[in-house]
Amino acid sequence: MATPQNRPSLPEVHRSIKIPEGKGFWRKMLAYAGPGYLVSVGYMDPGNWATDIAGGSKFGYTLLSVILLSNLMAILLQSLCVRLGVATGRDLAQACRDYFSPRINFCLWVLCEIAIAACDLAELLGSAIALQLLFGIPLLWGVCITALDVLVLLFLQNKGFRYVEALVITLVATVGICFTAEIIFSQPDAGGILLGYAPKIEILQNPEMLYIAIGILGATVMPHNLYLHSSIVQTRDFQPTSEKKWEAIKFGTIDSTVALSLALFINSAILIVAAATFHFSGNQDVAEIQDAYKLLSPLLGVGAASAIFGLALLASGQSSTLTATLAGQVVMEGFLHLRLPSWLRRLATRALAIVPAVITIILFGEQSTGKLLVFSQVILSLQLSFAVFPLVMFTSKRRLMGEFVNPLWLKVLAWTVAFVIAGLNIWLLIQTFLGWL
Repeated sequence: MATPQNRPSLPEVHRSIKIPEGKGFWRKMLAYAGPGYLVSVGYMDPGNWATDIAGGSKFGYTLLSVILLSNLMAILLQSLCVRLGVATGRDLAQACRDYFSPRINFCLWVLCEIAIAACDLAELLGSAIALQLLFGIPLLWGVCITALDVLVLLFLQNKGFRYVEALVITLVATVGICFTAEIIFSQPDAGGILLGYAPKIEILQNPEMLYIAIGILGATVMPHNLYLHSSIVQTRDFQPTSEKKWEAIKFGTIDSTVALSLALFINSAILIVAAATFHFSGNQDVAEIQDAYKLLSPLLGVGAASAIFGLALLASGQSSTLTATLAGQVVMEGFLHLRLPSWLRRLATRALAIVPAVITIILFGEQSTGKLLVFSQVILSLQLSFAVFPLVMFTSKRRLMGEFVNPLWLKVLAWTVAFVIAGLNIWLLIQTFLGWL
């Protein structure tokens, strides 16, 4: 019988998905596909939309190179999560509890819970804004309605983990299809897009451009995704042999890389549509999601453009929020060995997000949601390095990882990315707080 100390992560779904033996590459790839898509939604959630829209409308295609760079960093870090979860059978939260003191673990847990609540706040506001834009539902009511998605998640969890993955993949695909249509409507310049992916020194020389660029970088890797991914890769029932673990790492990495490539397309598409529609039509000050929604159809001359944009926003918010409960469960079980019922965990997380949203809307009006979205991203940026550094440290420890330890080139690359993210986030925080003073 499993003790609290060795109980697997998410025990109700641990090794619940069978891996076919003796089958070909594509059958195995299909069996391993899923966790990467649950993680990818954090890279295209409503908290990222404002920076992408502002970057595209203000500077055209220039900041596409920043989106590409941040996505490459994300692919690297999520591959480390796969390696940790498969090689050790421990998620990131459990590994922290095993190797850090109780005081440090408590601090890491508190920081992570704050980050999850902040992320949930951004997703909740995104869904509420989408409901307001599409159906005219007041923002305050929309915030309350989005709390009901806990019922959907509980129903799907009872059906099996594959149903949760299927719903998230469907929502992600909806966002992708919507923005494919928006790109077709906006008719962007293909040459300008290709040039946009090439890094430019002017990004570092222009303070305003650099600020938005670091905003994109700072909001890319969601802290809770690192905890979540290292856990849900263990839902696959692979044999605990060296050969099968390497196979699980390979397929898990392919899964997350493909999923994050889709996230790259969607983030790029948001910026491309904003550039093609707003920047080159003289509307370079569009930064709010609501403004983008109102201007899309008139500027593009396509009546459905704004509605499709709103649908994509709703799908983005809902797909992101479905993963927050799982991440919260992983963090609470891993750090505290405390497991709450799913409905209670979800309600607690939702309450932490709803209360500041409702108070802000009542006191400052609906126009304050943009600042609240930015504030949630600042909180996420503050917490990020407290997840990235332990992840890189653990996967570089041979005593913990054995033969699956990061090779030297990967250690150097991972530590470089960790320090770059930390430095950029510190700079972003300083600039943000100076702007508020």
